[in-house]
Order: sequence, then C-alpha cells, then structure tokens
Amino acid sequence: YTQGALGPLLYLAGKGLPAPRDTATRGENRMSHTINAALVGYGFAGQTFHVPFLTSTPGLSLGWVVSRDAAKVQSDLPGCRVGSLAEVLADPSVDLVVIATPNDTHAPIAREALLAGKHVVIDKPFALDLAEAKALVELAEKQQRLLSIFHNRRWDGDFLTVRRLLAEGELGQVAQFESHFDRYRPEVRQRWREAGGPGSGLWFDLGPHILDQSFQLFGQPDWLQADLAQQRPGALADDYFHVVLGYGEMRVVLHGSCLVSATMPRFVIHGSEGSFIKFGMDVQEEQLKLGKRPPAADWGVDNEPGQLSRIRDGQLQQQSVAGEAGDYGAYYRGVCAAIRGEGANPVPAGEALAVMALLDLARDSAREGKRLACQILSD
Repeated sequence: YTQGALGPLLYLAGKGLPAPRDTATRGENRMSHTINAALVGYGFAGQTFHVPFLTSTPGLSLGWVVSRDAAKVQSDLPGCRVGSLAEVLADPSVDLVVIATPNDTHAPIAREALLAGKHVVIDKPFALDLAEAKALVELAEKQQRLLSIFHNRRWDGDFLTVRRLLAEGELGQVAQFESHFDRYRPEVRQRWREAGGPGSGLWFDLGPHILDQSFQLFGQPDWLQADLAQQRPGALADDYFHVVLGYGEMRVVLHGSCLVSATMPRFVIHGSEGSFIKFGMDVQEEQLKLGKRPPAADWGVDNEPGQLSRIRDGQLQQQSVAGEAGDYGAYYRGVCAAIRGEGANPVPAGEALAVMALLDLARDSAREGKRLACQILSD
C-alpha cells in the first residue's frame, strides 16, 4: 500500500532519514467488502473528529471501540462492541485500527496493530520523535499495510482558500506567510495535554497542524528557529510557540498561544502583488461539537470572507474572497480508497515523517536558542 515517499534523502540537523519506499498495491489484497474499523480511545479527539466520519463514510463501518467507559460508548453507539486492544487485534474481521489516544501511546499501539496485520490511522503527531516515527513507517512497509496520519486540517476551508489563491498567483511572489492558531485558555487544565509528560504541550498539539499545512504549500524549509515557552501560572508544558521557517528570502511564521483574548487573523500573507488576511477558524470543529454532521447543507461553509488587497494603477483595491468549503470527510474517503487499492493514501507516512522531523528540530532549536539548518540532499 502506497505510503508516499519524501523523494530525496532528508537530513535535518544531522539526522539522517531515508525516504520510504513506495509499495505497489497488490491486486489480491484489494477489498470489495465494507471496511471494518476499530477506534482505540474515546476521548475528545475520538468522539469529535473520528466517530462522525467512521460512522458516516460509505463503505466504512465502526464495529469496535477500545475504552474504559463502556456505558458511554454503548449509549452513544448502540450495537458497537467495547473491549480491549487485544480483543480488537484478535478479531480477523477488523481491517482498520484508528488510534485517538494520548500522544505517548500512539506508536506502541500502532506497532501492535501493524504486527497484527491491520491497517492503521493515527491521530497527529504519530510518534514522540523522528526515530520512533521512522520505525513505524518501516514496519508498515514490511507488513504491507496502510499507515496514514490524521492531518485533517489539510481540509480546513480557510487553508483550501489560501492554497487556491497561491496556486492562482493572486499575490505574486510570496514574501511573508503567517499562520496563527491562538486560543484564550488562561487556566491550566487537568489533562494529559497540559501535564508536562511526553508528547504534551501546545507545540505537539497544534504545531503538527500548521507545520503540515506549511509543508503542503512550500515544502521543506532551508532553516528553522523556534521559541517555546510556558507562560501561564502553573504551566507544566509549553503553552506558547513562535516558529520561523526560512525559504530563501521568504519567511513563514507559525504562532500559537493560550493567552490571546483578542481576535487575531488566522492567516496573513504578503506578496509582490498583494496581501491576504483571513480572520476566523475553520467551522468544522465547532459544527462537530454542536452535533452537526455532513452532508448538512452548511457543512464546512465559512461565512467570514478573507480580504485581498492589491495596488492597481497606484490605487489600493480591496475585495472580499469567499472561502472554500471545508471537508474533513475527504480524509476517510481517501483512506477507504487507498485500502481498496483505488486511490492514494490521503496523508502518506512519508509526508508525516517530514512534519515529525520539523517538530523535533523545533524542540532542538528552542532548547539551544539558535537557528538550525534543514538540508535536503538528492538520493
């Protein structure tokens, strides 16, 4: 099953990463029946981002959930079996294991699932560091099983709009690209994401999203410089990040904070032909929290247009830019197609490896307090 290659041999700050090999889909492994999925973890991510699509994607069926709260699962999902990971992996009818557990458990659970012959989807980030991630990719190739990472924000409506504008050349040569993912959460919560353990912190929570989006738009940077901080009283994990990626003369700024009460832009882009500013987050997360499900008529529709500014004949011209509709469901439709041999992996593990490498590099940069190079060498 195609994992997707990084292409060249990637070295980040001296860390060698061989490109994964593409594995051709074998005709005898194509699946015409319904793909049976099991969800491991029934917390916020599992309930909000995975269950709605595991239960609504054509040709996909959710039959198992691994959770300590069987009563809640069976109340929400009547008829769904609740059991242990061992029971799930022993069930030959299970084709796909979806992992939505705390970050430090992603790789160990994925390893067990791959060894049991299951296809695997892992919530981001799919490991704690590059070495652990690379080992998973190698195992998936050996087992000839799909390994896909849930970088769902490739299907954010605002990001799709930005990608369209850049592809159409509306801004000319991009000089500065800013991606903000800010929140106002002044109180430290009692949850694993903020507990200070492995895989916790805002950078590992939100960084993968906006790193992946930047990688999709611009590819690998020349260098990276990161600042990670704990700003709230009692913080045990980073709750602030400011990361700058260098691409020649272009700069990409990735910023996230838990102490932003003002309304800030989601995207700010400046180019030789104009600027684009977009306020407001993609609406799909809020729709999911409210219980809405696709194909609702307003699914993913962004009612807050962006602002495009350009100089024409010495005059400032401004126009509203309607946003593209977001579509998180595209991810699971792509996973099903890839498992059946009818399409490409929607988020190849090789691309997710690149994100993992940059997550690692940013931690090194913040610890050392300096810019670190990203060098790409040909095979």
